[in-house]
Amino acid sequence: MDYGEARIGLAISDPTGLIATPIDAIKAVGSADASNISTVAVAREARGIVVGLPLSLDGSRGPAARKVSAFCARLRKTTDLPVFTWDERMTTVQAHSLLREAGKSPSRARGAARGKIDSASAAIILDSFMRSN
Repeated sequence: MDYGEARIGLAISDPTGLIATPIDAIKAVGSADASNISTVAVAREARGIVVGLPLSLDGSRGPAARKVSAFCARLRKTTDLPVFTWDERMTTVQAHSLLREAGKSPSRARGAARGKIDSASAAIILDSFMRSN
């Protein structure tokens, strides 16, 4: 997943763990985000949750990474599934590039279309995680 303050981009893998596919993003609502993600994970029969960690370009943990780490701590309290963090540097740039290649205009995206970018980023994060294992 690509955790953000406005939206949470989501992706899921196929049962073999080879293909990451974006699914509909959900609206971020703050305190209920962890339980909402847990509900989605159970409904999708997930075996684990991968959360993009927005490290700085130099690899350090800035304010955004600390927010995601705090979210992951809350998420771990709402699910028995393993929760992994994964370096998400440059995934939004990659998502924009992929959408442009598909004939979409991410720079003009508004509302639900922004969620597609977030979920495309989540799919890139998940794909990278799966390829590393």
